[in-house]
This record gives sequence, C-alpha cells and structure tokens, in this order.
Amino acid sequence: MTSRIPRDSRLRLVRPRPLAAAPAAIEQRRVRRPAPRPPEGTPAPAELAGMARSVLAAAARVARWADRALGPGGDSATADGKATLSDATARRAADALGLTVDQVCADWDTARLAGLIEVHGDSARPGWRLRAWDRDDSAVLRGWVALCDAWSLACPEPEDYEPAAVAEVVTAMPQVLSFLQLSAGPVPVPQLLDLLEQRVTELRTERCEVDYGPRPDTPAVAPEPRPAPTVDAPLRPLLDWALRALASVGALTYGDGQATLTPLGSWAVWVKLEQICVAAQSPAGNIEQGAEDMLRGCARLRPAAARAEYRAWLAARPVGSAVTELIAAARGEDALLRGLAFEALRVVGAPAEPEVRAALDEPTLRPYALLWLAEHDGVDPEDAHEVLTREEATWLWVDTAAAVADHGEAPLLLRHLETAVQPTVPALLDEVRAVGHPRTVQVLVALAAAHPDPAFAKAVRRAAFQVHTGG
Repeated sequence: MTSRIPRDSRLRLVRPRPLAAAPAAIEQRRVRRPAPRPPEGTPAPAELAGMARSVLAAAARVARWADRALGPGGDSATADGKATLSDATARRAADALGLTVDQVCADWDTARLAGLIEVHGDSARPGWRLRAWDRDDSAVLRGWVALCDAWSLACPEPEDYEPAAVAEVVTAMPQVLSFLQLSAGPVPVPQLLDLLEQRVTELRTERCEVDYGPRPDTPAVAPEPRPAPTVDAPLRPLLDWALRALASVGALTYGDGQATLTPLGSWAVWVKLEQICVAAQSPAGNIEQGAEDMLRGCARLRPAAARAEYRAWLAARPVGSAVTELIAAARGEDALLRGLAFEALRVVGAPAEPEVRAALDEPTLRPYALLWLAEHDGVDPEDAHEVLTREEATWLWVDTAAAVADHGEAPLLLRHLETAVQPTVPALLDEVRAVGHPRTVQVLVALAAAHPDPAFAKAVRRAAFQVHTGG
C-alpha cells in the first residue's frame, strides 16, 4: 500500500524485511507418526469412492437436473427459503427424471446433506463436490461422510419421544458403531440394544449432580449414594430408527434381527477413531477441551497440525453441537480465536453452512462468514476477499491487527500493515477511525509503538487519541 504519488503524505510504510532465520529447534525435522493403515480387508480408496458414488447416484442425478433446470434465470427451487423443494419444482423434476415426487424430494435432501446442492434463499446451485464428481475420489468420499454424519436427518424419528431422549441416542450411537466395527460381522440387535442402554445410562449418570459436601448445622456424614438413573423409556424403537437411518445412507445393512457395517461404514468409523487416537497422542491433548480452550491450544501449531487437531476434535462430538461451540467461541473478545474458529469451521464444511449463514447478521462475525461462504461456494481463497465491501475489509483488517497485537510481535504487525486495502496511510487512518471497531485505539497504539518512522508513529498516536476522545 506504499504510495507512488509524490504529492501524497510523506508518511511511508517500511519495506518488507527478510524474515530472521528460524530457530534451530524449528529447523529440525519433527519425527512424524507413520501414516496409519486401515484394517485389513478395507477396500482401496478408489473402490470406496465407487461405493460412495453408487450410494449417492440418485442424489447426483437430481443435483445435475437442478444444475440444468434451476440455473440463473430459471425457476425458484424452494418455496420457503429453507431448502425445502417446492411442489411445482418437485413435479417438474419427477416428470423429467421418471420418478415419483417423494423420490425426488428424498434425493434432493440427500444431495443437500452430501454437499452436491447448495441452497441460497429460494435458489439452488451445484456444490463443488458435484463439479468434481467424476475426477476426485476424495471429494466423493467427503460428500458421503457428510451425509453419514447427518444420518439422524435421513429418516423421521419415532413420535412420542422427547427430544432429549433422541439426542441421547444420537450421542450414544458412535459407541454402537465402534462395537460393530470391532465385531467385523453381523451383530444381533438385542446385543446392540444392551450396549445402547448402558451408554444412555452412563450419559444420564454423568449429568446427575450429587452434593457430597457437609450441609450447614448438620453432622458431616457421608450422604447415601443416589442410584444411577435408569433408562425409563424403551429404547428399542429409537435403536430401530437409528439403524434404519444409517442403513439408508449406506453405513450398514439391517435386517433379520442383526446389523452389519458396510465397507464404507467400517472405513468411516475407522477414520474417526484414528482421528481421536491422533488427538489423544498429541502433546496438546485438545480433544477433551471445550472449543475455546481447543482453539487456544491450536494457536501454537502450524496450519496442517492445527487442521488435524480440528478434525480430531470434531470427530469426538456431534457436528451440530461442535459448530455451535465454535460460533460461540468466535463471538468472544479474542480476535485470534475468532479467526481460528472459522478455520475449524472450514474443516466442518457443509454441515456448518446454516449457522455460518446466520452469523451474517452479526457485525463482528460477518466478514469471516462472508469469506467462509465464498470459499465454500468454490471461490479461490486468494480471491475470496473480493466479496467484502471496503468497510468490511477494513473491519477485518483491524480485527486481525488486534489478534496480532495481542499474540504476535512487532515485525508481524508491521507486515500486516502492508496488507491494508487503502493506498495511503492517511486513507487507512481515516477509514480505520470510521469503521468503529472496538479495538481501534489499542491497535493504533500498538502500531505506533512498533513502527520505526517517528512521523508515522506520531500520526497514528494522534488518530488513536481522536478515536479515544470521540474527535
């Protein structure tokens, strides 16, 4: 952003300086854990991708029809702006594809969950996974994993059950799937039901608050232990629902009173277990932390290592609650955690889109959400900043500068100065003052202290004083 016009302010930004040599400890090669191998008998990735394409073939067919028929200038895809396919559009698709309306609606929902279709308001467009469908096996597998993670949405849950009971079963199912994976064969449903009941009882026991401290004016005697809560409502219908839903997404086969993981389902369970094991062996041990503490732990890691931690942390908890935790961490005062939270949400992918889109209404999160959505829609990360207005870009620049001022060093803050969109220093200061970021004064003070040019430092301190006094 150095000015090239001689008549501009004489304030100049320092030229980039070569980075100092990395410390010897960083230069040393880290001992890498050998790449884990899936269990014996697991098909090759190309074969697994073929299975995933088969499971998602009907959804991909509807997605391609939507790409042709619902493109720019076409009819609206939805009637309520909530991704539900409108009746008229469903009938058009059914006539064109030779399907029933119910089949089209089911395939549409599957395509949405797998990221083959992206719905924005009342319009739909193909997801990047559909574009890469025939050439990228990893994109296909990630699409199927996204569908598998959303298995609880694949079938309507039984009626007359409290949402809390359904949530308990959803939380307990990873342990049931792990047991199926270890069994490597058919498992009778009564055995799975017994395991599910044990796990649900454990979950309820963990929530039970017992006061073991002495009460005032009473003898300090140990209280009688409270019995563990029992599973009062029968879980068989909920287990049946969960197994049918998992079978519908291709994770297992279910029939004749037993369930068996498919090769795809076994591979997906192994991947998640491996991610958890990697996290448990990591020095940071972030898997058991809440989102905020996990992000703080990842702040010290390199990008690739941090992404591995995000994946492991996400694998250990339901996607919905993990996304909610990350958004809550992003709302905090620490700008560094805000940026890291959205990096973790990039690892989540399509399941995070609804909450990220809702974050557009929050000024603090809007620039981050816009960049996330642009990259999710397939925009090159290098060009994603073009979706921001000048004001949003300036707000994001100040927020990032706040993170650097709090957690970085002076040279890094000076390098960040060069990324501002304003062509001159006076323009930068004017727009930074106008954007109204709550950390503007602290950022300007830190910038003045770090810059070697006395004239620049004086101008920045003056701007900080004017913001502080409301001038």
